[in-house]
Amino acid sequence: MKGWWRKLAKVDLGDRKVQFEEIDKDILVDYIGGRGLGGRLLYEEIKSTKDPLDENVLVFTRGPLTGTMVPTSGRFSVSTISPLTGTILDSNVGGFFGKHFSSAGIDALVLKGKSEVPVVLKVDNGVVTVEETDLWGKTVSEALDSLNGASAVIGPAGENLVRFANVVTDDDRVFGRGGVGAVMGSKNLKGLSVKGDKKVEIDDQELLKNYLKKAISKIESSPVTSRGLRKFGTPILVNLLDWLGMFPLENFQRVKDERVDNLSGETMKDEIVEGHYRCHACPIRCGLKTKTDKMKGKGPEYESVWALGANLGIFDLKKTTEANYLCNELGLDTITTGGTIASAMEMFEKGVWDETDGFGSDVTELIKVIAYREEAGDELAEGSKRLCERYNCDYSMSVKGMELPAYDPRGAAGQALSFATSNRGGCHLRGYMIGEEIFGVPKLFDRFNTSGKAEVVKRSQERNAYLDSLIVCKFSSFALSEEYYSRFLEAVTGVDYTVGELHKIGERIYNLERMFNVSNGFSRGDDRLPERFNEPLIKGASSGNVFDMEKMLDDYYEAMGWDREGRPTEKKLEKLNLGFMV
Repeated sequence: MKGWWRKLAKVDLGDRKVQFEEIDKDILVDYIGGRGLGGRLLYEEIKSTKDPLDENVLVFTRGPLTGTMVPTSGRFSVSTISPLTGTILDSNVGGFFGKHFSSAGIDALVLKGKSEVPVVLKVDNGVVTVEETDLWGKTVSEALDSLNGASAVIGPAGENLVRFANVVTDDDRVFGRGGVGAVMGSKNLKGLSVKGDKKVEIDDQELLKNYLKKAISKIESSPVTSRGLRKFGTPILVNLLDWLGMFPLENFQRVKDERVDNLSGETMKDEIVEGHYRCHACPIRCGLKTKTDKMKGKGPEYESVWALGANLGIFDLKKTTEANYLCNELGLDTITTGGTIASAMEMFEKGVWDETDGFGSDVTELIKVIAYREEAGDELAEGSKRLCERYNCDYSMSVKGMELPAYDPRGAAGQALSFATSNRGGCHLRGYMIGEEIFGVPKLFDRFNTSGKAEVVKRSQERNAYLDSLIVCKFSSFALSEEYYSRFLEAVTGVDYTVGELHKIGERIYNLERMFNVSNGFSRGDDRLPERFNEPLIKGASSGNVFDMEKMLDDYYEAMGWDREGRPTEKKLEKLNLGFMV
């Protein structure tokens, strides 16, 4: 088999011992890499924990396509137990960090234990060392400037165990959602740096070149990947979702506002965009280099311009952009930061909590006190679910404790179901039904129709699981059919994968993650949207609509082969070679 190094490094940060193991071929074939391999290795190391900020494990993984020239294959993954949700968590990042890790000759890195003092971990051509550092207390850019090689670090938010702290790479790309940065901070691990000069071995270079040529042609001919994303970046979605009545405002209380266009990709291009940048092996180039009157940097992406803008009642593009820069510098997840502040703003306006101001107020100082856990920031650093539970109110727009992104679920049945059943909480990337229900990729489904939607969500979740394991960017799937991914994998590894087999791998991964959560107490009662979404919107193209989530859950569990409480059956687990989890 080519594409994989078959090499795993286990590091105990407590005693700084490094142990190397060979990864079993069958595990690589069955889980591929990235999210799948990370979940399987995590299960072997730690099946549950009462406190993810006390006992936890970090598993960094590449995929067999990582470091090759397969389009968008520069991504890199980390798996752990989320301190925000208590669920299994994986997060993957673009840029060039994954390519450099791949060239170091390791497939996976498992980090256990806690260092007594702040340290950084270095990987140099397969040699792994743990070294003390004086970078503790530094911001993200200060820390990155001090490290050699491709690097990924936490900022003050991770050091202060903010439950939604990110890890940021030197490409200004982030391991976001769920608090990976806080887990690193709990281990006194400031960052990682990697170097290497090894090249991934390809089983069939000519076959790969043939598929690369065809794939790039497809990407160049797709209006989404060749024009929309390339010209405007992800904020191209702002006006589209607003037109559909799905762009949420002020903590999902309403939609439709004439000021929304102030935050759109079109306005960004006219007012703050200086240029574009790409990730490794990516012809799409959706990254935006931006500049305000005071600062310059990268982004914001669609989710961030919403979370730190319209969701807070802020329609000033430059203020929103600068809030995004600040979150990146301090190492904060923008979606949960915005979602938590939005909850607090609604609590203020409804007389529940008076530690913030209302919608539309400046959030610069709030972002800072969250990162340093100062004053009101100490409570906000716990996330909106814990904040609202403390004050006995229901203004947390979250699933399983993770704040929802910028798609009002009252406008798309499949996306609503995908949100509710996501294995890592309120996330659109587990099953990105916006593709099927808005863009018609790979096929268009009526966004308001619930009939048969469970099967569509299931296939979307399977597809996203194997894409996260290859690892490639999901944007490539707007242009490429699933056949391309199976052929890429065959050309690189020499293993004959069909699309059907990729879906079975995706199903295996999703069920492993589900069992991980079941073993930690999650059940049907957690597959819920906030009560707000039982109330129809009164304006826009999605007004007057709510979905029967109980019926959709029944259909979904039946499609998945789970019981009525959402537990995978023994028969299902055995069928997916997950009998060891019974």
